[in-house]
Amino acid sequence: MSGQLVREGYSGTGPGAITPDGCAVELYTRLPVRDEPDVIEAAVPAGAHILELGCGVGRVTHPLIERGFRITAVDESPQMLERVRGARTVCSPIESLDLGEETFDVVMLGSFLVHAGDPGVRDGLLRTCRRYVRDGGVVLLQREGADYHVPRERTDPGGHTVRIVSSEPVGDGVRSVRAEYEFPDARWTQTFRSRPLTKEEFEGHLEAAGLKVDRCLTDDGIWVRAVPV
Repeated sequence: MSGQLVREGYSGTGPGAITPDGCAVELYTRLPVRDEPDVIEAAVPAGAHILELGCGVGRVTHPLIERGFRITAVDESPQMLERVRGARTVCSPIESLDLGEETFDVVMLGSFLVHAGDPGVRDGLLRTCRRYVRDGGVVLLQREGADYHVPRERTDPGGHTVRIVSSEPVGDGVRSVRAEYEFPDARWTQTFRSRPLTKEEFEGHLEAAGLKVDRCLTDDGIWVRAVPV
């Protein structure tokens, strides 16, 4: 997501690499794997070739490779892609990705990217999903949860704390979200813009891109499987 991550109170040297959309590479190397690999593995054929859009440092990529999937990992940050191992990597913005006539069993758009504040960016992301999923393939999308914009705090595996400090409307249905990530030796703050989507809005944008919802993959509706129309 677009935004700026600012590192505070870190004992290391140097400011650390910041990606084009304002993410601190070091933070993403610290974030734990949650249930994403389990959700994905249960929703797609064994050994499928997955196009992972916005792969970051490979937090989800690596466990999927360990489970036998082939991954083409796309990110616009070369600093992020330097951390990815065992996958074919492509450095490109998602919206302008050009892989020729290649298609994939599975296209994955995680990290809540479908909630991009700029509707042109969102529509470009979804068009890329549709362009590269083969006939009979599936698209996996990660949506915001119902409480995503409610101030809250959680402790993740490994003991670090994540806080949603605020979520304020800034016009045209977009909200400015401030999040904090606190570790024993470091703390980051991030402010980014997000466009909440109702179920009807979400499905309408998918339809406009040539996709339709097949089913929800999690009880909270955060992970959704879509198929080409």
